[in-house]
Amino acid sequence: MPPKLKKLIKSDEIDVALQRLASEIVRDYRGKNPLLIGILKGSFIFLADLVRRLDVPLEVDFVRLSSYGSGTESSGKIKILGRLNQPVEGRHVIVVEDIIDTGLTTAYFLRYVKRHKPASAALCALTEKPSRRRVDVKIAYLGFTVPDKFIVGYGIDWNEKYRNLPDICYIE
Repeated sequence: MPPKLKKLIKSDEIDVALQRLASEIVRDYRGKNPLLIGILKGSFIFLADLVRRLDVPLEVDFVRLSSYGSGTESSGKIKILGRLNQPVEGRHVIVVEDIIDTGLTTAYFLRYVKRHKPASAALCALTEKPSRRRVDVKIAYLGFTVPDKFIVGYGIDWNEKYRNLPDICYIE
């Protein structure tokens, strides 16, 4: 039997947040040709919708990170799967995430980016779940703060399911 889903954030609310985030990024990065790095797989829908609203020259790259062992809890050991195709040094980098949960994976990747000497590095997240935070990460551009519930939709999955939902829902 499939889990019961309840809407948490409707697609029209996501659209409003996307426009707000895009306006903030355009204000801060006009004339800087930022490199947006999407963390796969969860950020791909958010990043695609965001870049279509950014009226500045930009480049996009992707990276896959792994922090889960055989279970559903983070192992705490983070691996970068694959490599970035765009150089980071001297660039204004915006890391784009679907959700900041414990902060462990995001903090690890931000340290990795900073070791490659960008001109600047900022974090843009669709959602954050501060109740589960274990490592402090500074989110420069945030869509929504969500309660401690397992969320899916708009790119966020559960066992590779529900990414295609237009809304963000939680599993009851």
